[in-house]
Amino acid sequence: MAHFVAHRFIFTLSFTLALSVLGVCGNAAATEAATEAATEVLATKALVSKEIVNKALVDKSIPAKRVIALSPHAVEMLYAIGAGETIVATTDHADFPEQAKNIPSIGGYYGIQMERVIELNPDLIVVWKSGNKMEDIGQLKQLGFNVFNSDPKSLDDVAKELEQLGELTGNQQQAKRVANDYRKQLSLIRSENQQKPAVKVFYQLWSTPLMTVSKGSWIEHIISACHGENVFIDAASEYPQISVENVLLTGAEVILQSQDEGNVIGVDWSTWPELPAVKNNHIYQLNADLLHRASPRAILGVQALCDALDNVRAQ
Repeated sequence: MAHFVAHRFIFTLSFTLALSVLGVCGNAAATEAATEAATEVLATKALVSKEIVNKALVDKSIPAKRVIALSPHAVEMLYAIGAGETIVATTDHADFPEQAKNIPSIGGYYGIQMERVIELNPDLIVVWKSGNKMEDIGQLKQLGFNVFNSDPKSLDDVAKELEQLGELTGNQQQAKRVANDYRKQLSLIRSENQQKPAVKVFYQLWSTPLMTVSKGSWIEHIISACHGENVFIDAASEYPQISVENVLLTGAEVILQSQDEGNVIGVDWSTWPELPAVKNNHIYQLNADLLHRASPRAILGVQALCDALDNVRAQ
C-alpha cells in the first residue's frame, strides 16, 4: 500500500509544480519549463507504476481498487464478479447494469482521453484490443499502467476472463462462482442442441453494406453452440461484405438480424420469396447487446439464437 500512496503523492506534487510554473510566469521560458515538468510527471508515473505492477503480480493481497474499464463487456464482467464499485471510468455505450450509466466516459472507438486517465490514477486498466485504438493501448503501457487485455474470442473465454479479473480485483470467490455457473449453462445449451437437426443460418451483421460473419468470429461460436450451419462460414474474412445475390444462393433457412432499426430496414427480404427463410417467414431480430458483448449475459443471447433455430425445426 505504501507504493500506492507514494505513487499518488509524487504524481500530485509534480503535477502541481507544473501548474505553478504556468501561473507564475507568462513567457516562452515558462512554457518550456512547464513542458519539462509535465514530462517529468509522465516519467515518474511510469517508473512508480511499474514498481506497483511488479508487486501486484507477486502479491495478490493488493487487489486493484481503482479500475478503468475500456469496453462495455469489461464493465459487465466487473459488476458480475462484485467489482463494479471499483470502476472509476469507462467508454461510450457501457450501459449495463443500470449503475454503469453513472460511470464517467473517457472515450470510445475514436480514442481515449489520456489526460483523464492520468488524472484518475487507476491501478488497473482493462483494455480491449479489438475495440480500442492500438496507439492508445501502447501509450498506456508506455506510461507504466497495469494493463489487462479483455478480448474474449470464444464463448469459453468469457469464463476464463471472469476468473482472471477476479484475481486482479481480489474477488476470486465470486468470480469463480459466476464463471462456473456460466460454464454449466453453456455446456447444457451445447448438449441439448448438438443432437438436433442442423439449420442453415444467415446472420445479417449489417445491411448497408450487407455484412455477415464467418469462421472464427464471435457470432459463429454462438451459431455453432446452437447447431446452426453458418452459410458463409468459409468466407475469406471473419466479417465479410456480401451481396443479396450471394445470400440467395445459400438456401438459408433462417435470417438473423440485430434489433437495430438501421439493420432491419436496410434490406427488404420480402422481395426474394425464393429464399426458404423468407418463404417460411423465419426472419428474427435479436438483442445485439446480448449477442455481441462477451459477458456472462452472452448466455441469454445464445439461448435466444437457439430458440430461433428451434422455430425453424418445429415447422
